[in-house]
Amino acid sequence: MLFELWGWLVKFDMGESTLAVLGKQTSGSSDDLGALIRALVSAAEPLEGKFNGAGKATFDSFKLRADEITAALNGALSSILGGQVGMDEAFGTGVQEQSDNAHKNMGAANFQAARFSG
Repeated sequence: MLFELWGWLVKFDMGESTLAVLGKQTSGSSDDLGALIRALVSAAEPLEGKFNGAGKATFDSFKLRADEITAALNGALSSILGGQVGMDEAFGTGVQEQSDNAHKNMGAANFQAARFSG
């Protein structure tokens, strides 16, 4: 992926499969994220009962809300994935439109008039 800002010209160059690959990686990340949060809760089990006051309340709240936190994070990842899918569709449509326009304009061009022979 290339992003270049030069003067007032902005150039963005990305391979055709970049967004599709990114989408697959994002999709798999939501499963990984849920497993990581559950692993964090399990890893913190030995600390249970060692906190007092606000620390205990926060720890207990995190443990109780682990599924809710996982769902919220997965929802955010799902929104990101939806945006990636939309961008992928838009780029694909743009590439196809560009190709169609080029063929249409080539068909209407008078290449004989461009000859420099005498």
